[in-house]
Amino acid sequence: MYTGKLVFSQVMEHLPLHVFHQCVDRYNGNYKVKEFSCFEQYLCMAFAQLTYRESLRDIESCLRAQKSKLYHMGIRSSVSRNNLSNANKVRDWRMYADLACSLIQTARKLYANDSFGLELENTVYALDATTIDLCLSMFPWANFRKNKGAIKLHTLLDLRGSIPTFIHISDGKLHEVNTLDILPLEAGSFYVMDRGYLDFGRLYTISQASAFFVIRGKSNLKCRRVYSHPVDKATGLLCDQSVQLTGFYQAKDYPDKLRRVKYHDAETDKTLVFLTNNFTLPAMTIAELYRCRWQVELFFRWIKQNLRIKTFYGTSENAVKAQIWIAVSVYVLVAIMKKRLKIEASLYTILQVLSVTIFERMPLLQALTDSDYRSETDENNNQLFLFN
Repeated sequence: MYTGKLVFSQVMEHLPLHVFHQCVDRYNGNYKVKEFSCFEQYLCMAFAQLTYRESLRDIESCLRAQKSKLYHMGIRSSVSRNNLSNANKVRDWRMYADLACSLIQTARKLYANDSFGLELENTVYALDATTIDLCLSMFPWANFRKNKGAIKLHTLLDLRGSIPTFIHISDGKLHEVNTLDILPLEAGSFYVMDRGYLDFGRLYTISQASAFFVIRGKSNLKCRRVYSHPVDKATGLLCDQSVQLTGFYQAKDYPDKLRRVKYHDAETDKTLVFLTNNFTLPAMTIAELYRCRWQVELFFRWIKQNLRIKTFYGTSENAVKAQIWIAVSVYVLVAIMKKRLKIEASLYTILQVLSVTIFERMPLLQALTDSDYRSETDENNNQLFLFN
């Protein structure tokens, strides 16, 4: 009979405690805290994420039902709705944002050699945003429309491993294009975006930082052809041109040449126009790079289905942001564990298994590898594509 650690404790072993305590100390998270420390708050919220708890009452009831195991989970204080609610409300959410960012750096190193469908040495990022609707009367700080509240998750996704490297949480009114002003830029990397980010002044900033962008062009783009490159129209490519912007403000914002690639997608019967500042990659690779942008859409759908970021345990801005960042850190922590333990199951399946074995005393690998985990849900939701 196995008498070792709980499955939950084995998952939390991958959490770097020294980094966690550094993040807490940076924002004085435990200042005047006599019981229910920031670490215990994080463990309770991580438990809620891994077991799909719906409310603070739900968290309290489940943990109190396993009172004899709380000590072995690392929870020394009594768990109550009041303690957890107050901690989420007043303890700085930036502690958990910094923790998630540290875990992201670890995960990126582990997934650095993974393929995302294209043989490309450059780092490729997909940038997009998703809206989470909220009740304006309960979340009055989350302005969106007159009678509707919402927040937006602006996310920069590293396509190798589908790891979010940058997340900005804003109210629903912030337009996506403004994210480019705070986006961290890496020389030599590709940033793939949809038409909502088309702002030539900001794109020129990316180009000046020696980074590359691939973005869909709009139908009212004003430009003149400078040179046409030969293309194989059998592949769906219609043209590959070097162009100069002719619109007064557009030419002023982006004075350099751009590359314009026109592609017809036979599957959807759509003709797409891409703009990029990279003139060396084959035109078909540019089109395929934009196709890979769909991974960020799958990522948003996946986290909304499998993490608790659509219903919240508190209504304050701090509580909402703390919950989102803890959810992101748990997601990345499980991704790190998957890579370190060389688990072949998809991330979806790992989370499902953890949700029902979290209080068990059994080796973690045994819990995750005892049976065949290729589920129908994996295939229907394209999870194997994202997280294998």
